[in-house]
Order: sequence, then C-alpha cells, then structure tokens
Amino acid sequence: MDINIITYLACICFIFIFGRIFIVPIKKILKLVLNSILGGVVIFIINVIGANFGFHIGLNFLTSILIGLLGLPGVVCLIIIKLLIG
Repeated sequence: MDINIITYLACICFIFIFGRIFIVPIKKILKLVLNSILGGVVIFIINVIGANFGFHIGLNFLTSILIGLLGLPGVVCLIIIKLLIG
C-alpha cells in the first residue's frame, strides 16, 4: 500500500517537472508564431498603403519571421532595405 502512494507521488512530481521543462519553450514558440502572424498582417497593410506609391515588400516566411522576432524595428529594417535595394 505504501509503495503505491509513493509511486503515485513520484509520478505526479515527474509530471510537474516534465511540464515545467517543456512549458517555457512552448510559450516562446507560440509567442514567435503569434508575432510572425502579426508581422504578416503588418506587411500586408504596408503593401496596401504602399500600392499607391509603387512600394511593395514581399510577404514570405522570412520577412514575417523577421518582423515577428524584431517587432517594429523589423518593419523599419525591411522598409530601409527595400528603399536601399530598390
């Protein structure tokens, strides 16, 4: 009887430790995915507004991730690179 209780407590502790180890990377991955989606929306808005001026930034995985990682400075970086390259 005592071995069963110890086993259950050990399993519960293992589940908590295992969950604690993997919850932090999952939160960071979900934040990156959410920011990348928002980055894609920002690029789309820039393209809609920039269509009047002949300005276009390609909407792809790389640009979306860049904006997802850097945020607003990533948007400024892409705009500057686009203006420099042409």
